[in-house]
Amino acid sequence: MISLKKYLDLESAGKTMECLPDAVDSRSAAMGAYRSALLEMGNCSLDACPALGAALKQSLSHLGEMLSADMSSSAVGVTEKQVQEQLRDWGVRTARHYRQKTAEVKGLLIVMARTAESVGERDQRCAGQISEVTARLEAIASLDDLTEIRASVEKSAAELKTSVQRMAAEGMAAVEQLRAAVSSYQAKLEEAEELASRDGLTGLRGRLWVESQIERRIGEGVPLCVAIIDIDEFKAVNDEYGHLTGDELLKQFAAELLSACRSTDRIGRWGGDEFIILLECGMHEARAQIDRLGTWICGDYKVQGKSSPRKLRVEASIGLAERLPDEPMKELLDRADADMYQQKSEHKNGRGLKR
Repeated sequence: MISLKKYLDLESAGKTMECLPDAVDSRSAAMGAYRSALLEMGNCSLDACPALGAALKQSLSHLGEMLSADMSSSAVGVTEKQVQEQLRDWGVRTARHYRQKTAEVKGLLIVMARTAESVGERDQRCAGQISEVTARLEAIASLDDLTEIRASVEKSAAELKTSVQRMAAEGMAAVEQLRAAVSSYQAKLEEAEELASRDGLTGLRGRLWVESQIERRIGEGVPLCVAIIDIDEFKAVNDEYGHLTGDELLKQFAAELLSACRSTDRIGRWGGDEFIILLECGMHEARAQIDRLGTWICGDYKVQGKSSPRKLRVEASIGLAERLPDEPMKELLDRADADMYQQKSEHKNGRGLKR
C-alpha cells in the first residue's frame, strides 16, 4: 500500500488520482484514516500496558490533532518521524516495565512460599510436642500416687505452655518477616511506577504525569500557568546529523531546562522536541520566570556530528498561558500551544538552529 506521505508528494507534484488506484478518494479522507490509525495505535498501547499506554495514546492523539491544522507533505513527514520515535521509546520502556514488575512479583511469591513452608514446619513441630504432652497426660490416669500425678501434670503443663508460647513467637516472627518483605517489594513496585512516569530519553517526567499534576492544581484552585517550549528548527538537526545527534541535543536541552527551573516548577517532555512547564503562580511572575529561563536555555550547544563535534546555536519558542476561572485543562493547554506557535511564526529567518 502506498504511503500517505508519498501520496501527498505525488499530489503536490500535480499527479491525479488516476495514477493511484489504491489510494483514498481525497486528501481529507486520507488524513482522517491516518488520524484514526494513530488513535487506534494509542488504544492498543493502553490495552497492552495501562501504566505507559495512556501517555502514548495522548501523544498520538495530539499528533493527529496537529495534522488537522496542517495537512502538508512536510507535516506528515515530521509526524511520521515523531510517531516512530514515540513507538520505539514506548516499546523499550514497556518491555523494561514488565520485566521489572515480573521480577518483583516473582520475588514476592517466593517469599510468601517460603513463609508458608516455615509455618507448616513450625505447626508440625508444635503438633508433635503437643502430642507428647497429651500422651503423658493420658498416662497419668493410670497413676495412684497423687504426688507423682501432680508432678507429671505440672511438667506437662509447663511443656505445653512453652510449646504454645514458642508457636506464637514463631508465628509473629513469620508475620513480621512477611510484612517486611511485602513492604520492600511494594517500595520496589512504586519505584518501577516512578520510572514508568519518566521520559526514557531525557529523564524528565512524561506527558501523562504533567497532565495529572495540572488536573490536581486545578482541583485545588491554586494560581496556575503553563508554558510549552519548542526547539526552533530541530528537524534540521535530525535531517543533517541524524537522530542520535538529535537525541543528544534533546538530552542536553532537557538538562539545561531542569537546572534553570525552580524547585516548585513541574517540568516534562511533551513529545518530540516540545517540553512543558507547570508554574504555580500568576502571569506576571510566570512571565518573569519564562524570560529568565529563555535566556538560560537558548545559546550554544556542542553535539557529536557524523564525523566530529559540532556547535549548534539553539533558540526556542515558548508559549505561556494563565488558567482562567473555570477553564478546563485542554483549553489551557491549547492556548499555551497556540501562543508557542504564534512565537514560532514570528521568528525571522536566521533565528533558530545555526551551524
